[in-house]
Amino acid sequence: MKQLFLLPRVYVGLCSFIALFVLSFFLPILYRITWALIACGLIALLTDIVLLFRKKEGIDAERILPEKLSNGDENQIEIKLKNNYNFTVNCEIIDEIPYQFQVRNFGIDKKLMKHQKETITYVLTPKERGEYSFGKLNIYVRSPLQLAAKRYIFSENSKLACFPSFIQMRKYDLIAFAKNKYSFGLKKLRKIGNTTEFEQIKEYVSGDDIRIINWKATAKRDMLMVNQYQDENTETVLAIIDKGRLMQMPFEGLSLLDYAINSTLAISNVVLKKNDRMGMLSFSNKIESMVMPSSKKTHLQAINSKLYNLATNYSESDFGKLYSSLKHNLTHRSLLLLYTNFESLDSLKRQLTYLKAIAKNHVLVVIFFQNTTLNELTKIKAKNTDEIVDKIMAEKFNFEKRLIVAELQKYGIQSILTSPENLSIETINMYLKIKAKGF
Repeated sequence: MKQLFLLPRVYVGLCSFIALFVLSFFLPILYRITWALIACGLIALLTDIVLLFRKKEGIDAERILPEKLSNGDENQIEIKLKNNYNFTVNCEIIDEIPYQFQVRNFGIDKKLMKHQKETITYVLTPKERGEYSFGKLNIYVRSPLQLAAKRYIFSENSKLACFPSFIQMRKYDLIAFAKNKYSFGLKKLRKIGNTTEFEQIKEYVSGDDIRIINWKATAKRDMLMVNQYQDENTETVLAIIDKGRLMQMPFEGLSLLDYAINSTLAISNVVLKKNDRMGMLSFSNKIESMVMPSSKKTHLQAINSKLYNLATNYSESDFGKLYSSLKHNLTHRSLLLLYTNFESLDSLKRQLTYLKAIAKNHVLVVIFFQNTTLNELTKIKAKNTDEIVDKIMAEKFNFEKRLIVAELQKYGIQSILTSPENLSIETINMYLKIKAKGF
């Protein structure tokens, strides 16, 4: 009985019978007609119930989930249906999607011919990382009579993890193999000193540097052998994510921290495809997560696992501790991509001493965000005094952002001022540009 549901037509019919009984007090002929109609209605209802319940498994259904969800992207969920009845049925599909989406009226109506198979697809866009729990997949089946419905339940309690945007990472994957579009108009910088890595041992030939003779190999082979080296072309890139309270600012459902995390995963993939060393570090009032740079292909998974659990603690970011950590752990010149946010020139100046100290030993790129809401406000034509004041304040804050860029350039610190949706591509382009010139 828990599977049986009476449809609105039944209740409309009951109300009609009641009305006819009332009218029969004034028109007695309606009394017998009403009972005849009730008998026909009961026969129709029982017939509908028998049609639906005589087959135990009248409908087969399965929810097909991806291995994991991609944060901030459209993720496809599939529902496979099969009608085992010998007649056409109407199905109402109610999937209990995770509470994080706050969708309370989810439903799909589908008509299936006899023995028909059908695949239904819908899209979910998560806005936060973590675990998502799917509940029951409810299928309410109605026969052509449309008097009763039978409920089927499938795919109970499925759990799925939501990771930083790997869909966005794949989107920019081909950039690593594209020809460098920054190769024209740039001056190649001569590197002072060079590093080499061992390639092989070979026989000595006239003109080889005697300083690279391998005496152990010479003794074993009874002939002069030398080490052969090649210039090391790999560079070191470190993504630094500020987890302070300013990074919790929302934009289209995602926080700035989530945009920085998605961008870090995308740039990590490109850097590793370019055979450079990639690492990541996160900080707020202390250094919390660090993955030392490496060029191993499996290193992306280590970075991804650290990014999955990042969350802000709403504290003030300590750039002094960041400087100390970099000085202790990063001993050679590297490209540092610092994801942070400055809303005013004064907030930058409080940290500028540490940024200048970091930039002395590394190539520092400060990445911060445009306030797109304020940008839209400046484009609106003001119609009254309040709107004029709002527009002036928006212009002031936008001007402050441009002053921050100019202040960083004054001390040789490169910067990216971008909208959150363009963050990944802007960061990748900056990396390719700097790599073309040389660190």
